[in-house]
Order: sequence, then C-alpha cells, then structure tokens
Amino acid sequence: MSQATMSGPAPRVTDAPARRRIGRAAVRPILMLGGIAVVIVAVGYYWLTGGRHVSIDDAYVRAAKEVISTDVSGIVAAVPVHEGQRVKKGEVLLRLDPRPFEIALAGATANRNGMVSTLNAMKLDYKRMLREVDVKQAQLESDQASYDRFAGLVKGGGVTRAEYDNARFLLMADKQAVEALKVTAGVQLARLGGDPEVDVKTMNDYLQAQARVDEAQRQLDHTVIYAAFSGIATQVETVQPGMYLAAATAAFGLVSTDNVWIEANPKETELTFVKLGNPVDVTVDTYPGRTWKGEVEAIAPNSGSEFSVLPAQNTSGNWVKVVQRIPVRVKVEHKDGDPELRAGMSVVTEIDTGHTRSWRDLF
Repeated sequence: MSQATMSGPAPRVTDAPARRRIGRAAVRPILMLGGIAVVIVAVGYYWLTGGRHVSIDDAYVRAAKEVISTDVSGIVAAVPVHEGQRVKKGEVLLRLDPRPFEIALAGATANRNGMVSTLNAMKLDYKRMLREVDVKQAQLESDQASYDRFAGLVKGGGVTRAEYDNARFLLMADKQAVEALKVTAGVQLARLGGDPEVDVKTMNDYLQAQARVDEAQRQLDHTVIYAAFSGIATQVETVQPGMYLAAATAAFGLVSTDNVWIEANPKETELTFVKLGNPVDVTVDTYPGRTWKGEVEAIAPNSGSEFSVLPAQNTSGNWVKVVQRIPVRVKVEHKDGDPELRAGMSVVTEIDTGHTRSWRDLF
C-alpha cells in the first residue's frame, strides 16, 4: 500500500473555538459598559429621589401633663382617684378639708354686710348734719336780729352794755358753730364720694370688703381640685387623707390621653425642605410593624440648647462646630383600636418633604 493511501486525506481544521473567543472578546466591553451604565442610572435615580424623605430616630412621644397642686394650704380630706386611673375632664382629683375656709368666708361675708350697714348709716348721718346746720343757721339768724336790736338800743340806754356784749358774743359763736357744722358735713360728704345718694356697693370700703369675700370664696373653691383634661393619674400614693398639704406643693400627676404628639429632633442640615403640613410616618419601638400617620405641626424657632441652663459658648479659640438639633412637633392621627401612646416612648419619624432633585442641581 502506498504512503499516500496509508496516510489518507489530511484532517480539516475547524475555526469554531476561535470564533467563540472573538465573540466573547467583543461582548465583554459591552457588558462592562452596560454594567457601568446601570450603576450610573441607579446612582442617579437614588440621588434624584434620595432628598425627599427625612428619617429621624431622635424622637419621642410627648403628652400634656399637669402636676396636681393648689394655691391654698390645708388638710387632705379625700383622694377620689388611684394610681393609673383614667379620669375625664372635670372629675374631682383631690379634696381639702373645707371647714377653715368656710369659716373665713362666713367672717368675710359678715364684715361685708356690716360695711353695708355702716355706709348706709354714713348717708343718714350726713342728712342729720345738714339738719343741724339748718337748725344752727336759724339760731344764727335769731341771734343776728337780737344783736341788731341791741345795737340800736345800747346808744339810747335801752339795754346795758353787758347785754349788748352778750348778744354780740353769742352771734359770733353761732357763726363759728354754723361753719363748723358745714365743715363736718363736708367731710362726711367726701367720705360718700361727693354723692349723698351714692350706691354703697360702688364705694371703696364696700369693694374692699367684697374683695375679701371673693378671696375667701376663691380659696374655698380651690379646696377641690378638678381634672383640667382627660388623662391618667400617676404617683397618687404620695398623698393620703389626713396629711397636711402646703400651698403649691405637688400632690401627684395627670398625663393627658388626648393631647399627645411627637417631638422629633432632626439635625439642622435635615430641615432644608421640611415645611409645616408635611406628611409623616411614625413607627414606635414598642409596637413593631405598626405605623401612625401624622403631619408636621410646628418647627421650633430655636435649637434645643438655646434654653438650656448653660448654653454652648463657641467664642474660644478652640472652636469646634457641632451640628445642632431643631425640635419639630408632629401631630399624630389616633384611630380607634390603635395601641396606647405613652409619654416618653421612643419613635422613628419619616417626613415626606415632597422635594425632588433636578439634574440642574448638579451644575
């Protein structure tokens, strides 16, 4: 057999692997550029939409609260509420022994009524003084006539000089008496305010007596403390019947169940686009999975440190800039069936500012 026959036809070399390598080499740049484009688009989308929501975890539930106290001192007579009791606005929270205040009111009332009698007597006394002036004036006129008659008779010897002098001195005395009575009546009229028919209830003495009655009545009224709003009583055990409660001394507390809000403390750099009325989503650490709806109700005009006892003073040479926090008040919508929000609970708020960025903000 020949060499050509033994070797057979030469094998055909295929170019498929080469073509695959060329294809992969061509696709790789496209994939790389596509991946970069996707990243750029994703980053751009995140940047455009990322400035709309402000999330604040430095936020807490706040509620209206009142320290129960009264401005009068007395013995505690009754405490009708107990720890944790829910009370409605107007319910009695505390009673002091009213007896000392009732006695004070009775005394002030008696003094006022006595003042009315005294002032009415002054009016009658003024009228009496006027009558005395009239009587003395008539006596003066009679003495004047006698004096005039004696003055004509003394020259002719009809009366003695002594009789004439007595008539003259009596006339002078009557004139002084009339003037004195007029002055006394004038003083009494001044006490009546210049009006002899004045209503005694408009006079200063009466008004002072009435003020003492009003003060005694006010103190008596304040022996009973009512709930200023609906809420929950707390720390009630610190006050017991029979103990002495001094004026302005804290008895116990009342925390509102209706007037509840969120106090968030965002950084000042997060408030750029926050406005009143912005919708807010509120989540409470105590109740995972639940979300409350709310809105921005108020933005404080100052940072939280402005009203501190020792506010920061950045006037030294070693000044370090610290981002401040501005309190924001969030009104929360409370629906039936929602869990109780208690003052002091930690929450997270997310404010939807509605602001969207533009590509022009890059330039």
